[in-house]
Amino acid sequence: MAEWAHLPVTLPIDCVTTAIQTDDKNRGAFVLLGNILSEKGIGGFYKGIQAYTVLCLKPAIQYTVYEQVKKIVLATRRVNRAASAGGGRSAIVVGEESLGAAEAFLLGMVARIVATMLTYPYLRAKVMLQSTYGNAKVKPTIPQMISEQFSEGG
Repeated sequence: MAEWAHLPVTLPIDCVTTAIQTDDKNRGAFVLLGNILSEKGIGGFYKGIQAYTVLCLKPAIQYTVYEQVKKIVLATRRVNRAASAGGGRSAIVVGEESLGAAEAFLLGMVARIVATMLTYPYLRAKVMLQSTYGNAKVKPTIPQMISEQFSEGG
């Protein structure tokens, strides 16, 4: 929820940032801000908001992947310890039911990679919508842009 709450403030900033990065005339931020406002009105600052709604899910995807894989790793560790202890008492020690620092780091890295891979097409579509199709009268939808990206090889 918090990820969506900041959009009314950060989306215009991101739109101006994208305009600065794609401007071939090296105009300043205030000039570009004025251009966007005069040409497209307030709505010009919210191009790509459909993609942002999906991009806001990236932290949730990352957290979910991290927690699910962590659960699998710890369950596997418990099973392996129980199997190595034989049929007798359980060899599970409560303090050892967590990941080490290196394991947590690597697992976080993997979770971030998965979340980025899942949301990158939307990020690319958002940037293309803000830059390439900025002045076009007919703009494709986000799913159409993603389909176009995949058909052109990425």
